[in-house]
Amino acid sequence: MKLITLFVALLLVVAPAIAVSPMAQGQHGSPLIVGVKQAPPFAIKHEDGHWSGISVELWQQVADELGLEYRFQEKDLGGLLNGLKQGELDVAVGALTVTADRARQMDFSHPFYNSGLSIAVQATPQGAWLAVFKGFFTWQFISVVAALLLLLLLVGVLVWMFEHKRNQQFGGPAINGIGSGLWWSAVTMTTVGYGDKAPNTLGGRLVAMVWMFASIIIISGFTAAIASSLTVGQLASGIEGPQDLYRARTGTVLGSSSEAYLESRQIGNVLFESVDAGLAAVAKGEISAFVYDQPLLQYLAKTKFQGDINVLPTIFRRQDYAIALQQNSPLKERVDQVLLQQLESAAWQKQLAHYLGIEAEM
Repeated sequence: MKLITLFVALLLVVAPAIAVSPMAQGQHGSPLIVGVKQAPPFAIKHEDGHWSGISVELWQQVADELGLEYRFQEKDLGGLLNGLKQGELDVAVGALTVTADRARQMDFSHPFYNSGLSIAVQATPQGAWLAVFKGFFTWQFISVVAALLLLLLLVGVLVWMFEHKRNQQFGGPAINGIGSGLWWSAVTMTTVGYGDKAPNTLGGRLVAMVWMFASIIIISGFTAAIASSLTVGQLASGIEGPQDLYRARTGTVLGSSSEAYLESRQIGNVLFESVDAGLAAVAKGEISAFVYDQPLLQYLAKTKFQGDINVLPTIFRRQDYAIALQQNSPLKERVDQVLLQQLESAAWQKQLAHYLGIEAEM
């Protein structure tokens, strides 16, 4: 009887520990390995090795509530996904987007933040004034100016031919008379009308009348040609939404959902190891646009790249952020329960306001 009583007492002490162990610890009773990737403001690594950010602090709250032991292990995006698939990681936090392909290979908690992809562009096109200056030396611009000068000279010669024998304003040596004709044709075309020179003969006045009406059309066409040669190149680089990415040099992060989006739309892209590297390339003018998750782009544009980067207000391709776990993880149900409680709390609203200056978007 004493042996039975002792056995029952032992079960009462050991059973709770056995029940909790698989839930509270990782493989072989060790702390959970939580993969984390730097993705401000969702995961921020400080100089002392400390981690903070929306996703990190949310996981810490969940882990504290469940009594989980864990340690962080920094990975890149590929390392997080492969680590979960191969069982090297128990959990992954950061700005992880739920996708159909990923969901087939791992579990995700209930989404805690909804956003979408956006586009970062250069705030002030580098060398904009230099580009305008160079526009004056393009073959298109020079050819238009040369054609106009030739036409002005032709009209000036015609007026000189009619006027130089009867009108002292166009008299004197041929070079002076033709110069006066050129001056008159330019003044007439631009409608300045100084009145210092005017044809007196019938032939000269007929040429003047035709030239006045023709100038209206010519000056309009000339203005359009100048505007075209100076601005078409700049307008061609303007990006207002995803439809403009087909003609732009576009970048994104290797292995990200934004890369999958660009590939699915057959939009050529330059791949970077991090968002920081991609935005730095935009700021330097090495690429025209960078596609990634809007909250991350906005945060870095306001902090690290202020004045160098603009994030377009357009949002496309919905992004749901969640905590990732190993496939068929026994933690998922309990994590979801605590996570939903946290999302309904005032502390969550305060946390989002602190990092993003907004209220929760769910």
